[in-house]
Amino acid sequence: MAIALLIGLPGAYGQTNPDADGQNTTKTVLITGANRGLGLEFARQYAAAGWQVIGTARRPDAASDLKALEVRVMQLDVTDQVSVDRLAHDLGNQSIDLLINNAGIFPMAATLPEIDFDNITRTLAVNTIGPMRVTRALLPNIRKGEAKKIVNITSNLGSIAKNTSGRFYGYRESKAGLNMFTRSLAAELRDEGFICIVMNPGWVKTDMGGPQAPLRAPESIKGMRSVIDRLTQVDSGTFWTHEGEQMPW
Repeated sequence: MAIALLIGLPGAYGQTNPDADGQNTTKTVLITGANRGLGLEFARQYAAAGWQVIGTARRPDAASDLKALEVRVMQLDVTDQVSVDRLAHDLGNQSIDLLINNAGIFPMAATLPEIDFDNITRTLAVNTIGPMRVTRALLPNIRKGEAKKIVNITSNLGSIAKNTSGRFYGYRESKAGLNMFTRSLAAELRDEGFICIVMNPGWVKTDMGGPQAPLRAPESIKGMRSVIDRLTQVDSGTFWTHEGEQMPW
C-alpha cells in the first residue's frame, strides 16, 4: 500500500482515495532527473493526476520549477553510489508504485575519429549504469508498491534494428545497454509481478532534444503516461513509443 510521505498541508499534493478500510490508496511515483525537460513534465502531469510525486535532482536547491509543483524533491546523482544509497536510506519504508529512470545526458560523436572517450564513459555512467544503481537500491521500495512498474526512458537511437545511419556514438550504445538491462530485469522479476519496460519518448523539444524537435514535452508525456497506465505483466520486457506502438530491439 502506498504511504503518503509528501510534506505539507493535507491535500496539498493531490487528493487521496481511501479504500473500503479507510486506507490511503494514492499511488507514488519516483522520477529521476525531474528538475527539467521530460522529468519535470512527468512530475507536473502525475502531480496533477493526484499521484504522490518524488522528484530527484542533482542540485535540489536549483530545482525551482520542480519545487513550484509542491512535490517531494530529493537529492540524487545517479553516478554516485553514496548519493543513491542516501536516497534509499531517506526513503525508508516508503512504497513506490512506479519508478521512472529518466535522468540522462546526450553527448555523442558523429564519426569514430571524433569520439571523446571521457564523454563516452560519462554517458554510459549516467544513461546505463545509473538506472542500474537506482533500481537495485530502490527494489525493496518497489516491492512494497502495488503496481510494481519500472519504466526506463530510452531512445529510438537505442534500437539496434533501426540503426541504419550510424553516428551518435556513445549515446546509442548507452541506450542499447539500458534496453538489455531492462530485458534482464523483466526476466528476473517477472514471477514477482513486476512490469519492466523501456520507452522511447520521441524527439522532444527540450534542452536535450533541441529547439528543432517536432514534439513538445506535454504531448510526449501524455502519450507515455497512457501507455504506462495500460501496461500489464504480459508487456514486461517490451519496448514502446509514446504513441503506444512497440518498437524493434
